[in-house]
Amino acid sequence: MEQLAECPAESDLAGRASVCEGCPGQALCQSQGRIDPDQEMIDIRMNVIKHKILVMSGKGGVGKSTVGCMLAQVLASQSCKVGVVDLDICGPSIPKLLSVEDQVVVNTEYGWKTLLSPHNGIKVMSVEDQEKQVCLHVSKCILVNGLIKRFFKDTFWGKLDYLICDTPPGTSDEHLTAIKVLKNVRPDGAIIVTTSQGVSIATVRREVNFCRKMGVKILGLVVNMSTFVCPCCDELTNIFPEDEIEKLSEEQKIPILARIPIDTRVTACCEVGRNPVIEHPNSQAIKCMEQLVRSLFNVYK
Repeated sequence: MEQLAECPAESDLAGRASVCEGCPGQALCQSQGRIDPDQEMIDIRMNVIKHKILVMSGKGGVGKSTVGCMLAQVLASQSCKVGVVDLDICGPSIPKLLSVEDQVVVNTEYGWKTLLSPHNGIKVMSVEDQEKQVCLHVSKCILVNGLIKRFFKDTFWGKLDYLICDTPPGTSDEHLTAIKVLKNVRPDGAIIVTTSQGVSIATVRREVNFCRKMGVKILGLVVNMSTFVCPCCDELTNIFPEDEIEKLSEEQKIPILARIPIDTRVTACCEVGRNPVIEHPNSQAIKCMEQLVRSLFNVYK
């Protein structure tokens, strides 16, 4: 597979070289010029953020945004300065999960002021305006990619320990734009969220191939909804067979960072925008999220 070092995105051959054949970003590269005038400001904004993590999934419905938000909440509870940027422009769920639905983005002399979550002061940037989302659907290629760039270039993030980038399901223009604008600032890599059911595993393989072709390091897999926690006795019950996810991990040499169970108490908190890390710190799901954070710390060692 071609690596990012061989990608001619910054040359006259962008989208036209033989290596571009079959690349999902070929049309995007062909439509853009050689030098992006916004790149310098993007690099300035992002270079003061220590860790940039992409949260990805092969398909929708696996709880990617919920995992991304709980990751941010656990990090913030450990005194880290955390931001979450919602790149799922046409289907944002971060505002509800982090309880910033009623806030409005304000433009200041320093750039867009982030929304501020009551969950330990997590900074948030997202689109919640339903009318705007309809417009974005109409002219997606131009408006969505431009807005994602502005999330990185025009938002005054300040100094953060972690910026969690919640991406849409699959491999789309949103992913390509995010990878392109972050290329100079060395993002840590991607966490791929999945369930262990066969149909989800099949799409994860495509996500893995996409990341490797684009030169994005895969930090590991997070298996969501791996078990069900009984609300009465805390007994764990397997929902899907684990054989396929174990096989994928071994075959692709990708570690499984955590297995997150379904806990109805945590789910109820997320549904109304409350913080499960504070309200249910001893739940199995939160303990597994804390294990995910420890696994990430070990990756950085």
